[in-house]
Amino acid sequence: MTLGLTTAGESHGPALVAIVSGLPAGLDLDREAIDRDLHRRQQGYGRSPRQQIETDTVEVLAGLRHGRTLGTPLALVVRNRDHKNWIWGMSPWPLEGEPEGKGTKPVTVPRPGHADLAGAMKYGLADVRDALERASARHTAVFVAAGAVAKTLLRQIGVEVDGTVVGLDDVERRVDEARRDRDTVGGVVEVRARGVPPGLGSYASREDRLDARLAAALMGIQAVKGVEIGEGFAAAALRGSEAHDEILRDERGLHRRTNRAGGVEAGISNGEEIVLRAGMKPLPTLMRPLQTVDLATGDPAQALVAEAAVAFELARAAREKFGGDAIGDFVAAHGAYLERIDWSP
Repeated sequence: MTLGLTTAGESHGPALVAIVSGLPAGLDLDREAIDRDLHRRQQGYGRSPRQQIETDTVEVLAGLRHGRTLGTPLALVVRNRDHKNWIWGMSPWPLEGEPEGKGTKPVTVPRPGHADLAGAMKYGLADVRDALERASARHTAVFVAAGAVAKTLLRQIGVEVDGTVVGLDDVERRVDEARRDRDTVGGVVEVRARGVPPGLGSYASREDRLDARLAAALMGIQAVKGVEIGEGFAAAALRGSEAHDEILRDERGLHRRTNRAGGVEAGISNGEEIVLRAGMKPLPTLMRPLQTVDLATGDPAQALVAEAAVAFELARAAREKFGGDAIGDFVAAHGAYLERIDWSP
């Protein structure tokens, strides 16, 4: 038993769609909680004009009845309000009459740092809009909605996931300076997961390694160029006696004295807080020739996307570990496992 996620949609198309499979039946979802996460994604100092156009809310088309999951695929939709200005340019079918609105002219000047040129070369595209629409960070809106569902599932077993910006000192000053220069900045986001039990993931194969899966989830976010877990790159400069976490026993059972490993050892969660950081480059939406990016990069709202990515991957690992067709089975299996290993968060 595992979670699956399939998404579809373009930045200026009618809507973004996510299909979440593998959820247990009977999980209570809160529409307002999902919408709050969508709202959080759009907030932050220096956010882009697109974030001010859209007012994201979630629609559910399948897999939910009266607020409870059915154990069948959950279909989530986030509408693009800006699509009304792109009806001709982003129409799924050819339209008759004179072109009007945005997106009617081919995009033939690729932007550095985006999918424009590489996508056009790979797929043989004359209009790079066919690549940039799907590669846009706008796609993260529906992923945040799916992440909110994953966080709801994780809370049933006492796991909480939070993200924040940690690597952008003096945020407002730097964003203001970038705006004046028609430029932007990148940053580092940190995600922490508390209450994760030991034993998620495996060392049996690299596909099962939790650290590899979490890193891949973060690297799958637009603009992320580097990921570290725990001490990460800093650990490479330490001696073994400084880099590893001593084991002790207390009223909580077996625990580590420190958490330099960031909660994952040998591809398996070890019961400590999971700590990950991701470095984000400036986004390449042009504001001046060559180097122009979205002013929202490094903005605290971007940490919400990383939070959603980590939450979904942890929820997927938890489903693999504890299974269950109904939410009660899932929670009971988690409880029985904690009793067997004599561990409490």
